Parts: sequence; C-alpha cells; structure tokens
Amino acid sequence: MPGLFVTFEGGEGSGKSTQVARLAARLRNLGIDPLVTREPGGTPLAEGIRALLLDPDRKPEPLAEAFLMQASRAQLVATVIAPALAQGRVVLCDRYADSTLAYQGAGRGLDAKMLASWNHAATGGITPALTLLFDVVPDLGLARRQGAPGVPNRLDREPADFHDRVRQRFIELAQAEPQRWVVLDASLAADELEARVWEAVSAKLPAAARLGVRRA
Repeated sequence: MPGLFVTFEGGEGSGKSTQVARLAARLRNLGIDPLVTREPGGTPLAEGIRALLLDPDRKPEPLAEAFLMQASRAQLVATVIAPALAQGRVVLCDRYADSTLAYQGAGRGLDAKMLASWNHAATGGITPALTLLFDVVPDLGLARRQGAPGVPNRLDREPADFHDRVRQRFIELAQAEPQRWVVLDASLAADELEARVWEAVSAKLPAAARLGVRRA
C-alpha cells in the first residue's frame, strides 16, 4: 500500500486530537498500522520545543516563535514523517505546516510568503494528500479547552481577535486548495464527526482497506 499523509488542522478546542486517535484505532482494526504524530513535537528534540512554545510563562517574539516551529517541523519531517511515507505507511499528523500560516501568519501578523518559503524548506516539499479542517467558532473551542484538565497553555490565553484571525486563515487556506482540504463542522458530536472523518480518509485508501480486508 502506498504511503498516505493526512493532516488535522483547526483552532484550539476543535476536537481534532480526539479524531486523530479515533481514526488511528479504526485503521488498526483494518490491519493498517498508522504512524501518529503531532506538531510541534513528535521527536525528543521537537517535544522540548513544544514545551517552550506552549509554556504560559514564556512569550517569544513572533519571529522567534516561527523559527522554533520550523526547527521542530524540520526535525519531525526528516526523522519521522519522510521515512514513514517512504515505507508506505499511513501518517496521521495533528497539525502541520498550515498551522504556521494560520497562527504565525494571520495570528501574529508575519508575512505569508515568507512563512510559506520556510515551510517548504522545513518539510522538503512534503505536502499532505488530505488535510481535515475541524472548523469551530473560537468561543466554543475555548470553552471546551477551559473544561479540559490541566493548565491552559499560552495559546489558550490569546485574545478573541487572535483566534478569529486564525480561524479565518484556515478557512481561506481550505478554499484555496479544495482538492486537498475537507472542512468539517467541529461542533458536531464526536461520533458523527468520526463518521465524516472516515468518509474523507477512506476515499484515499485502496479498495481493500475500505472494505476492511486485512493485509497479509
């Protein structure tokens, strides 16, 4: 089976991480062992960067934040994502390069063309076959985050207009590349959302996998 790269995007509290886990479980039930990873993170070095980026007691400048994101991404792609795709695996990534265009671009106000160039350098041009956008109004997403266990991270504490800009940029990115993106209503119940995720992803899988035939 050829490699398949699927990314999950959306604002804070959109429920995408839950759907990554559900999709991974469904694939395993079909005999497909996906590689599941996340951004920032996914490697020891990148997880250290993640801790810095989400620490509510730190406030890196926008350019510094963007450089940290790209360093994390470059390490993840080179050591995890690219080798897995070369082996023909299904790769599920919770956030990827589009998040930088939304958060550091629209959210922080950095130049979109500059960030796109950095993304290309960090990823080596590896682009997802499918990107799922879990679209939710920021008020609902942030309310979910407030009810989640743990201390709110640095992004959770950004003002409402920041989250509005991020959401709008995600929508613009999806509209610009409809062949790659599928927009999902993240206010739906988790089971309904899971069904819609599977509909989108299964269309990219070989027929045997869609029918539940286990590989030898």
